[in-house]
Amino acid sequence: MHNQTLLTFLGLLYFFVFSFASSKPNLIVVMCDDLGYADVGFNGCKEIPTPHIDSIAANGVRFSDAYVAYPVCGPSRAAFLTGRYGQRFGFERNPQYLPSDPNMGLPKEEKTIAERLKPVGYKSGIVGKWHMGAHLESHHPLNRGFNYFYGHLGGGHRFLPEELTLKDSYNITGENDSYRTWILKNHEPVPPKKYLTDEFSDEAVAFVERNQKDPFFLFLSYNAPHLPLQATDKYLDRFPELTGKRKIYAAMVSAVDDGVGRLLKTLDELELSENTLVFFLSDNGGPYKKNASENTPLKGGKGDIWEGGNRVPFALQWKGKLEGGREFTEIVSSLDIMATICDLSQAPKVPEKPLDGVHLIPYLTGSKKGVPHESLFIRKFDQQKFSARQGAYKLVLEKEGAPAKLYNLQKDITENENLANQLPEKTTELEKLLNTWTNSLKEPQFLGLIHSPEWQKKLKKKQK
Repeated sequence: MHNQTLLTFLGLLYFFVFSFASSKPNLIVVMCDDLGYADVGFNGCKEIPTPHIDSIAANGVRFSDAYVAYPVCGPSRAAFLTGRYGQRFGFERNPQYLPSDPNMGLPKEEKTIAERLKPVGYKSGIVGKWHMGAHLESHHPLNRGFNYFYGHLGGGHRFLPEELTLKDSYNITGENDSYRTWILKNHEPVPPKKYLTDEFSDEAVAFVERNQKDPFFLFLSYNAPHLPLQATDKYLDRFPELTGKRKIYAAMVSAVDDGVGRLLKTLDELELSENTLVFFLSDNGGPYKKNASENTPLKGGKGDIWEGGNRVPFALQWKGKLEGGREFTEIVSSLDIMATICDLSQAPKVPEKPLDGVHLIPYLTGSKKGVPHESLFIRKFDQQKFSARQGAYKLVLEKEGAPAKLYNLQKDITENENLANQLPEKTTELEKLLNTWTNSLKEPQFLGLIHSPEWQKKLKKKQK
């Protein structure tokens, strides 16, 4: 009788533990680095096949009016990871690679998605690019809520394993050397054996396989197709009709697509797809002059406050929960990913750090009417550039003291027709909105990559 009672108790315990885990959806975020708006099939690309990336939109929702919170890598990723505009906590520059500086990166006071999900039982992993600071105690992913890290701490990396010759990520300073370090597996430096994108795809699949019985968050943070442009013959051979930078860029995107396909296949094989939200996006617009990306029909690219700077390819699948093959045309943001998973998982709120994003699922199912965002903003402090989006209209301030420009993006996505003189009241309304937002912000809390000795040397060479 005693044994029977024990077995019954253990059975009930297993049931409740399993129910707890399965009731909390998994989250996977696949983020590319410097991917062009028009370089995925679901946004109309014909030149670079991306069937696996496109399947996320085909099986779920394509967001046609989607933004990241900043048009440059580091601040964009900081905003995504915290669900808050980086300007609220002084993260408005790409951090320098300085392992000795505990303030050069994401402030400890800000909580990452991983830190918010840990109290409700999630296992979190990041594979790929970190870029939130290189100081061990302050910024290493394992000290910011993540249970697993396989990647590099800096803003970019070389892709060919034979070029990664520096073992110790903490014994270097400077962006150039950071691109050549071994990969960190948690705290252990390991020399990668494959093309780096393939290596990251392998690790993402392995993370899902290891954590399939727990609710998990995986941030698959590809550093492709960021510079340097490097690809293997396996991927280059797929594009015999292309040449130069565009050929290598296409090969890099194709490698990412292969990895996404393997990850989605793993979810299906493990029967996890119906309990897993999969987001796909880029961290900012494509720097088309540097990596041959394509942002058409958008104006500008990475670093700009024009649409090409922060309007990105963005899709979500949640099989069995969201109807597939849909387009959502209202404004959404990468800030919404944190808010969505926190609500779904019932993660504890942090009242003193309110989120800037919203829970998207009710809008996608139709249970909530209206629009997710009345307005979105950008401030680029060092250049004194600003933008404000409200409904169809977008306000642009190109530099300090410049007259405001106003565009109707529903009629003019290319931002060619300035309506400021025709619609002075709307222009003034958006200027007031922008001023209210900027008055709530901090100044940058650390010097950025543009202030580093390496970067200053490059600028001086260009000026000569």
